[in-house]
Amino acid sequence: MQSESAIPDFYYYCFAIYEPLLTLLGFVGTQLDPKNVHDAQAPWVNSSPSTELPRATLVTLFQLANVCALLGVVNFFVLSAARKHLHHDLFLQEKVVSSLMTPLLIGDISHMYMTLWGLGDQRWNFSSWTPMLWTTFILGLTLMIPRVAWHIGVGRYVHQLHRRAEDRGKNR
Repeated sequence: MQSESAIPDFYYYCFAIYEPLLTLLGFVGTQLDPKNVHDAQAPWVNSSPSTELPRATLVTLFQLANVCALLGVVNFFVLSAARKHLHHDLFLQEKVVSSLMTPLLIGDISHMYMTLWGLGDQRWNFSSWTPMLWTTFILGLTLMIPRVAWHIGVGRYVHQLHRRAEDRGKNR
């Protein structure tokens, strides 16, 4: 009997391939040019960036890039393990993936909120946004929107999976 996955290919590729790739590229970019990454995070309206980053800022920037890369890698390993080792129990597979996706969705929403909040009066002045800020915001949406879609069941056949799991439980 062939089993289908509770993680359709689109979601698997989005969160186990695309997201880790983005986070790892962000990590590498930060390691290669931390000053540029720092300076490009927001428009410099009333002042210009300093010529050198303070050590605490540099450490914080590297730590943030490391955490982002780590989250991307965790996605890959958890989703791959769920598909491989829980293929026999789609209900459990979905519960494990939900346990991963829920805090990540909260993180997506808070990331967007904090980014907009941090921009202050410039938040709606899109012409002042840096290319890095646009990239961060748009790429954030390319992860948040599919995560919302996953949570509401788009393309997951979630009801059929739950119904099948309940039917299996009744037949035991």
